[in-house]
Amino acid sequence: MELQSFLFCFLLAVVLTPLIIKFAVYVGATDQPDHRKVHTRQMPRLGGLAIFVSVILGMIYFTPYHPYLYPLLIGGIIIAVTGILDDIFSLPPLYKLSGQSLAALVVIAGGVKIEFINLPFGSPIEFGFLSIPITLFWIIGITNAINLVDGLDGLAAGISSIALLTITSMAIMMGNEFVMYIGLIVLGATLGFLVFNFYPAKIFMGDTGAMFLGFMISVLALLGFKNVTLFSFVIPILILGVPISDTIITIVRRMLHDQPIMKADFAHLHHNLLKLGCSHPQTVIIIYTLSALFSLAAVLFSQATLINSLMVVTILMFSTEIMIEISQIAGEKYRPLLNRMVSPRSKE
Repeated sequence: MELQSFLFCFLLAVVLTPLIIKFAVYVGATDQPDHRKVHTRQMPRLGGLAIFVSVILGMIYFTPYHPYLYPLLIGGIIIAVTGILDDIFSLPPLYKLSGQSLAALVVIAGGVKIEFINLPFGSPIEFGFLSIPITLFWIIGITNAINLVDGLDGLAAGISSIALLTITSMAIMMGNEFVMYIGLIVLGATLGFLVFNFYPAKIFMGDTGAMFLGFMISVLALLGFKNVTLFSFVIPILILGVPISDTIITIVRRMLHDQPIMKADFAHLHHNLLKLGCSHPQTVIIIYTLSALFSLAAVLFSQATLINSLMVVTILMFSTEIMIEISQIAGEKYRPLLNRMVSPRSKE
């Protein structure tokens, strides 16, 4: 059944995506080229709808009953509807945040919360009433982190696939059947969509796909590693190291330059790689590699031995150093240009 669920969602996404391309053009859900975009022609941007439909049908048909199933379904529907409305009508940021918050609160009400962390030495830290805002912050943060990296053909879908593969593999090792099934379902749908989204893309996933994937990954990470040790809580952070790092760097950069946090710019990791002379596919592959390194670090960290811990530290230092160097070199070389290229749009 596990392989069947993966193949079902993969093939369904492959079949649905060409239909979504036509539908997106018909309803006007298209992305127009501008000075921040790497594409030079109008592109349909409702591709996430194919991922969403495939995942929902896969969850209904294949996933064994679990107390978290219906909250996850309802939250996923809310986040997808928010994304669809934004892809068609370009919602204000506050409306998008409201939809994300509502979806997160649904799964929190269903019992998905970070309630405590067991420390290696001493009593566990109980979060109490703070468990709700902490969980809310995590879900919304990861949802937007995936959305922020959705700037090149196949980038967000590929990073999401690497994260999903890692979460699913670790769920199999830990015997977490629910996370395993959902992970395979979302992974299958994402890879099916990636067939049409990798360079040169025929369709973008839009906010529908980026927010839905970010939401599902954030919840799956909590379900796989919640209420355990401090070290286990680090694992989902490592798995999502690239989008989390890029988001933090983005927020700090905009604060230092007195720019609104939600205001788009031209200085994300993928932008910097392009400005340093990498081609579109090369940039995507480099970021895939960084994501894979972070995921490898997470797997090694879960098997905590002295050798593995040293390997994790080495991998993280190497990966982080690459991102910092890229940002610094590109930032210094193109700073005058970047100051003139801040767009009023809020979509990354």
